[in-house]
Amino acid sequence: MSEMGVKPTTFALFVGTRQFFPGKYIDQARTEIPAALKALGNPFIEFPADQTPTGGIETTADGQKFANWLDANKGKYGGVILSMPNFADERGAVAALKNAGVPIYIQTYPDRLDLMGPDDRRDGFCGRNSIADNFCQYGVPFTVLEPATLAPTDPRFKEQVQYFDSVCRVANGMKDLRVGAIGARTSAFKTVRIDEVALERARISMETYDLSRVFKRMEAVKESDPAYQARVQGLQQYSRWPGNSAQALPTIARLGVVLDQIIKDDGLNAFGLRCWDEMQEYLRISPCVLMSQYNDKGMPAGCEVDMGNAVTMYALMQASGEPVACLDWNNDYGDDPSKCILFHCGPVPQGMMKDQGWIDDHQIIKHTLGEECGYGCNQGRIKSGPLTFASMRTEKGKPGFYAGQGRFTEDPIPENFFGCAGVSEIPDLQRVMRYVQENGHRHHVSVTPGHVADALYEGLTKYRGMDVALL
Repeated sequence: MSEMGVKPTTFALFVGTRQFFPGKYIDQARTEIPAALKALGNPFIEFPADQTPTGGIETTADGQKFANWLDANKGKYGGVILSMPNFADERGAVAALKNAGVPIYIQTYPDRLDLMGPDDRRDGFCGRNSIADNFCQYGVPFTVLEPATLAPTDPRFKEQVQYFDSVCRVANGMKDLRVGAIGARTSAFKTVRIDEVALERARISMETYDLSRVFKRMEAVKESDPAYQARVQGLQQYSRWPGNSAQALPTIARLGVVLDQIIKDDGLNAFGLRCWDEMQEYLRISPCVLMSQYNDKGMPAGCEVDMGNAVTMYALMQASGEPVACLDWNNDYGDDPSKCILFHCGPVPQGMMKDQGWIDDHQIIKHTLGEECGYGCNQGRIKSGPLTFASMRTEKGKPGFYAGQGRFTEDPIPENFFGCAGVSEIPDLQRVMRYVQENGHRHHVSVTPGHVADALYEGLTKYRGMDVALL
């Protein structure tokens, strides 16, 4: 996951208790939850047990100590796991977490029917209702999952933590996001217009760059530059370069060196690139393979300066921990109403492709600009498997997303089909298309492997206050 630019969330551990219920379970929670997190690979920090009489959090005073500890460790954690080994007191929980500022997951131990006497019963099933009620009263967002009670030793606990990890990565990753618009929007593509002020209000900053300055900076990149040499070698290894495409390699490598520096200097998390048709007319390249490589390494690169989908790609990557791609809702697939072809010229990451790609000329642009002016399209096919799709546009001063799930199939695509494409099967696809069209969304859609729409939805809505339609 770390290679993708996505790091597992570090959790702060909270163990609640209530004096009417057995305190012996506190040590159990403080032992079993760290063990489970270590097995998952999630870092964590623990509140010192000697700071309260029981080692758990019960009273308002206990909760304030926990809150002070969180403040002292601010920036070291991205989510809180609130464990309830017994009923747990809501006063301590609210005092501790009302200003946590990160997602909170409530884990509740189950009772055993053979241990229901006063020395053994937990009543966490009831206690979670009490804490959830108080969090709602105080406006504290939190995550609860099914089943309502689940021990950390249950295999399903791993799934719940992984889901919560995704929620945390989305919620935290979408705060103070920085994206770069490299080049102006292509005039004909009004579909990718974006409201920068709406993004800024959502704590997403957009930096803009003139393409002519990028071209000028490319001229200064020398063949002796180690960064240039590394780029050439990396691109040669990344895809197959037939002889007639090798002429484009040095120019694409120089573009990569300049983009690398822009990304580093301005701390960008994602970018959108004006990828045609100046690239083809003046540089005689298509930058698709470079964008494919960025997407594969965890730097989302949106096509045609589609900044809405650049933002969406970053959110999807945080949710899945997998590569992302920006594709066109491109073709229907025969008479099957649940299938369509998703396609783009070649920015699909290698991690989403069936086989290593190969470089070719831009088969569509060459009809207007001529032969051998657009080498750099990374050709291939998208591998089968589950997928999550999403997109974003700004409307009435706010970002608005939609998201859904489906799968890439093994269905064939004609051999002469240009670019990198895959057949997707999406339940109720026709309703999805109707929603996209009636609500002014792009012809682009962002995709990532796996089914993470629910985590994306929860991270964006509950913890970032954004609008998401789950389709």
